Amino acid sequence: MRTLSDPVLAGLRTALTGASDRPLVLVGNFEVEEHWGASEPGLPHMAMNGSRAIVNHMDELALSLAGAGDYVLLKAAPDPEFLAYLHGLGLAVPTVLTPRAPDPARTVTQDALADPDLLATLRGLAAVRAHLWAHGISEDEERLTVGCGLRAAGPTAAVCKRVNSKIYSRLTADRLGIPQPAGMVCRDADEFDAACERAASWLGAGRPVVLKDAYGVSGKGLLVVRDEARLRQVRRLIARRAQRSGNRRLGLVMEEWLPKRTDLNYQFTVGRDGSVRYDFVKEALTEGGSHQGHRMPVRLTEAQSDGVREAAHALGGALAADGYFGVVGVDGLITEDDRLYPVLEINARNNMSTYQERLRAMFFDADQTALAKRYPVRLRRRLPFGELRALLDGLLLVDGTDGGVLINCFATVNAGAPADGSSPGETFEGRLYAVVVAGSPSRAEALDRELARRLGTLAGRPVTG
Repeated sequence: MRTLSDPVLAGLRTALTGASDRPLVLVGNFEVEEHWGASEPGLPHMAMNGSRAIVNHMDELALSLAGAGDYVLLKAAPDPEFLAYLHGLGLAVPTVLTPRAPDPARTVTQDALADPDLLATLRGLAAVRAHLWAHGISEDEERLTVGCGLRAAGPTAAVCKRVNSKIYSRLTADRLGIPQPAGMVCRDADEFDAACERAASWLGAGRPVVLKDAYGVSGKGLLVVRDEARLRQVRRLIARRAQRSGNRRLGLVMEEWLPKRTDLNYQFTVGRDGSVRYDFVKEALTEGGSHQGHRMPVRLTEAQSDGVREAAHALGGALAADGYFGVVGVDGLITEDDRLYPVLEINARNNMSTYQERLRAMFFDADQTALAKRYPVRLRRRLPFGELRALLDGLLLVDGTDGGVLINCFATVNAGAPADGSSPGETFEGRLYAVVVAGSPSRAEALDRELARRLGTLAGRPVTG
């Protein structure tokens, strides 16, 4: 087993708690935007992709950010063989806390709030000055910290909600003079009507626009409009809703849809003292506006790299002035004509890349290529980690090799399985989260294809055995 230094976690711990020795209670409450945006009128209702149960089991990603003296709150205990796998890689295994009666439709925070015994355990951690580090802070996480006497590794839920709005992102970038796509904020139906009038000329010239919910995430609450007829339809739906409800308030951003060459995701950390530390930039892999993963490293010109850093420090200063501290991820892009737009949206919370960076720093060399992705799986029965490990024999990253596959979340594989084990033989969907690393882009892509191919055989495996 290799000896691992841990500068990433050490820096985060100090920024979040003000000291390097405070224990953390990590909570992976993914898609916290659903809570921030629950009362915010945005786009007319659209079907949402993905399984809530799978998303809620992404909480297991928090294991990759925890040290030996930390605690991770999970909906269910991890597969023991998966924990052994992580430990075999050299990652410290934290103390895992789980609720007695998890509900697949609830977040891990909501499960904890409904479990008196777990709440008592968390109250005991207040005595050792533990800080609760959530993926993002909503009113649920605030109730958990206040009710248990834990310190929050972040600001108030109100501050977090405010700075995570895409309206805040756009207005802040405008104020700081950071380049962004042409567009408008729509805080009520009147502003939306004015935006539609302006956008009609863009559409008439063949320039698509995108409508974005203030709290949409990963392709949800995002609509690309390519013709005036579709825009008029959306405008009518929003007008009817306002008329029925008597409420003309709205939470939307309308922007020109730019022809992109590369999606970017970069992270910086705002300390409790207001300091700003630039962390990294990666290429974001997206499909239909939905996040699929990251490619590392991303190739940027010196001017583009400087532009990202300058934007990070400017945004960090603005967030600190508005009362925020903690991890911040920002989405940007480079257009086909090589222009950098550093701010499409600010995510003042953990990001998928947050859970990858510590692994990158510990296991990957700077000259290697890494692909961090989610892989769909289809199963006919629950899959033990031991079987998955056997299936991926020869692909997994081990000491002494120059590349391989590192699995960083397994709970999502079986999250869609019937809880009572019913419907034998019928398939269900899951996801595997993994990082593929190799000495060259072509080798990483070959490993990526082979991993997907082997996972594709799982649906044909027998129900028993």
